Amino acid sequence: MRGRPLLFTSYPSEMKLLPTTTKRVSMALLLVIVILLPLHALPFLGFLGDSDWLLIIDRMLVFAIAALGLNLLTGVAGQVSLGHAFFMAVGAYTAVLLGGVSGNTIWGLGLPIWIWLPAAGAMAALVGILVAPTAVRVRGLYLAFVTLGLVFIGQYLWRNLGRIAGGPTTGRDWPPLEFALWRGDPIISFSTDSSWFGIEMIRSAKTYYVLLGLVIVFAVLAKNLMRTRIGRSWASIRDRDIAAEVMGVAEAKGKTQAFAVSSFYAGIAGALMGAVFGRLIPETWDLLLSIEFIAIILIGGAGTITGTLLGTVFVVMLPRVVEELTLWLANQAETGGAFAWIADFFVATGSDDFGFISTSAAGPGLSIFQLNIVLFGVLIIVFLIAEPLGLYGIWIRVRNYWKGWPFTY
Repeated sequence: MRGRPLLFTSYPSEMKLLPTTTKRVSMALLLVIVILLPLHALPFLGFLGDSDWLLIIDRMLVFAIAALGLNLLTGVAGQVSLGHAFFMAVGAYTAVLLGGVSGNTIWGLGLPIWIWLPAAGAMAALVGILVAPTAVRVRGLYLAFVTLGLVFIGQYLWRNLGRIAGGPTTGRDWPPLEFALWRGDPIISFSTDSSWFGIEMIRSAKTYYVLLGLVIVFAVLAKNLMRTRIGRSWASIRDRDIAAEVMGVAEAKGKTQAFAVSSFYAGIAGALMGAVFGRLIPETWDLLLSIEFIAIILIGGAGTITGTLLGTVFVVMLPRVVEELTLWLANQAETGGAFAWIADFFVATGSDDFGFISTSAAGPGLSIFQLNIVLFGVLIIVFLIAEPLGLYGIWIRVRNYWKGWPFTY
């Protein structure tokens, strides 16, 4: 209703994906921005179309799919899981077994993407269903410990299944992102530089558009699932499982469904991660990868699609931003720039220099990688204490402030 956008006269109108004109216009502008991003057509953001930045953005899009799955399990259904890396690995190795090229020491069937990509999600979902009966018997920290054990079991399996995973330190090649009807030359290849509609596109840009389309599809599916009877039953289990069961919600069935759907998302993301990066080693699927997704959910905002996507952008982009900022400060210290006095205090440019951050791995101070790990831990603590809804909660506060301005109540 004009002038009162939050006044809904029917339940279906309130439950629309984009119920207000502001949201519809904002979504249209966002789509224009993400479509133009790889084409160097955005003012002040043209550098994001460079191959090195696009590779990071491609990784971000893969992580977004996996994070959407974990959000359904943890944010919506309330099941704490530290085993997301394990389910990603199941999907990745299913994909490479079906779509990879066989050799003397490795197996591969060489099947096209329309077989190995859905199969990766299906196999991960099946494993999630098999794990669910054990996981649904516990809750809280005990559930986290059960799923944590999956990561260590997976690490042992991937190191010893050489014919599927490749060597422990060398890994193996994943099937590229290309579409073919069957074995043979692809009809469409997203893994090579070529021209699309008269526009020269590098490999990373073509991969970007494929992953962007998949993220949109999986985000819409997740949002619709949250609005269904199944999604509302998961939310009731999260809020008060005993009360939900008394009211007729099948707790074990709901948790199993959540594990299956979350594992499906993880399997798809794992397969895409292998296809995007080309070669992965078994050590890729470790506990740190699972913690990254926990950080995404907590920093972005658990239980919301927008928060999950915001958290993904923040967590994946943060290491590159920290690296660029550290190198800039180091340059300021060495050249005596305007901010040299700040850089001298924070950044150590040599072994005999003082600083909290070091540009070399030998120190003194924290390396850039160690600094990122510390930042993740600090941010998780800060958001849990100060803003449980994460970046999405901050956005809600800013939005409500401007809606009520100049009044403060």
